[in-house]
Amino acid sequence: MTDVTHIAPRDKAEILAQALPYIRKFHGKTMVIKYGGNAMTDPALQADFAEDVVLLKLVGMNPVVVHGGGPQIETALKRLGKKGEFIQGMRVTDAETMEVVEWVLGGEVQQDIVGLINQAGGKAVGLTGRDGGLIRAQKLKLMDMDDPAIEHDVGQVGDIVAIDPSVVKALQDDAFIPVISPIGFGENNESYNINADVVAGKLATVLRAEKLLLLTNTPGVLDKSGKLLTDLTAREIDEMFADGSIHGGMLPKISSALDAAKGGVNSVHIIDGRVPHALLLEILTEQAYGTMIRSR
Repeated sequence: MTDVTHIAPRDKAEILAQALPYIRKFHGKTMVIKYGGNAMTDPALQADFAEDVVLLKLVGMNPVVVHGGGPQIETALKRLGKKGEFIQGMRVTDAETMEVVEWVLGGEVQQDIVGLINQAGGKAVGLTGRDGGLIRAQKLKLMDMDDPAIEHDVGQVGDIVAIDPSVVKALQDDAFIPVISPIGFGENNESYNINADVVAGKLATVLRAEKLLLLTNTPGVLDKSGKLLTDLTAREIDEMFADGSIHGGMLPKISSALDAAKGGVNSVHIIDGRVPHALLLEILTEQAYGTMIRSR
């Protein structure tokens, strides 16, 4: 916990007053937050995140949390003697791995987050893509990036067919904070593991969110020399894909960010989840704590 006892009451009031224009601007607006990385595994950062989400709700915004759980899935698979395998940033998911993904994401991880938010004074509700028919999916066709003639079979990894946000809207209107596990269902009720960045991006578009915030373990999008790029347009991102500046685990993240920016989400922020209270700093202050991608 950061010690703020040395700040004079008057200065604290001044700090709060400076947040007022942002609170007014974003009142009633939806913020879709992808929660992952260190912010999700470090107890102090977990508490900060929960407080941030509750504060945003209490000042009149509508936070919606979509969470990942890569490290937790890895740990569970190790216990079963299985090793995780990735192709182009996507987890290869056979039937046994899918079972693990469901109980880790939809059970353990989701309920931890719900508990943290409730402990911080919010009212969180956990959902998977099955609840209210939220995320309909089909098997992902993963084309090779170098040779489009090759298709990789990544098992029960899903591609979103449709999102029905009515259950999320119903919860939002009733002072609840939805916490969504990125698991979709197919037409035969089969389960699909979907990349959490992809779910967050699609959901932000469907909900017409004001912002999509992706918490990550990097300062944001870096150029080839490792310098943080704080402000990018969709066109500049396209150029970075073309010249190979963006690769690995950043690929699904930036693709989702780009799709959301092009799909009408006003701004997408890729922020450093290792910074305490990164969410509040990004939404309620002028200071950029990551990369903002603007639709235009």
